[in-house]
Amino acid sequence: MILYPAIDLKDGNCVRLLRGDMSAATVFNEDPASQARAFQDAGCQWIHVVDLNGAFEGRPVNSDAVERIVAAVDVDVQLGGGIRTLETIEHWLSVGLSRVILGTVVVKNPALVVEACRHFPGRIAISIDARGGWVAIEGWAADAALSVLDLARRFEGAGAAAIVYTDIDKDGAMEGPNVAATRALAEAVSIPVIASGGISSMADLETVRREIPNLNGAISGRAIYDGKIDITSAVELLSFGAGKPTC
Repeated sequence: MILYPAIDLKDGNCVRLLRGDMSAATVFNEDPASQARAFQDAGCQWIHVVDLNGAFEGRPVNSDAVERIVAAVDVDVQLGGGIRTLETIEHWLSVGLSRVILGTVVVKNPALVVEACRHFPGRIAISIDARGGWVAIEGWAADAALSVLDLARRFEGAGAAAIVYTDIDKDGAMEGPNVAATRALAEAVSIPVIASGGISSMADLETVRREIPNLNGAISGRAIYDGKIDITSAVELLSFGAGKPTC
């Protein structure tokens, strides 16, 4: 199981939001590239990046910060937020991202998602963000009349590398993940699932590792910045029985 440390970008800074509220942002680092290097130096093999401004505006906004992150590290970087055209996908992959994450277009333009998976095999992930089991889009500002499971099942066989599932009510709240909903999704589809939202302690990581054995990984941000999750300890925990550490 992989730990994906998160760098959420707002106005060029590394921040965390509370339940997706852009007005409730806490700045943790004004140099996202240095934060990425710190994660790499701690042993992480993946870094999860979100262009928060881009998610709301529907286009890349924090491009400079993203490119500095990619240039600063040798590990894999995945990015979501404001990626809504094939040209944007191709651009991001060309600058060194390992994977892009598609969110709003998963609902609004599913044909684009299928096409992207075909053109860039293994490099397209699907983001499903939800409140109470129902999908939210447009940077969580709008609701779609779709359940999480119904949306996920539409992309079985499309070739998506992963589903990033975020429980919005848990995101940034430090209240623990929605284990039941995440497990239900992971059991319903063959696409690897990455859990996001509410991973706030080493105990939470142990819970998802134990309760969702087929989970690909977990994303955590605020808990890492607040010192609630020690990356070295997390590597050891998540690699237990897996042969070698992974983060």
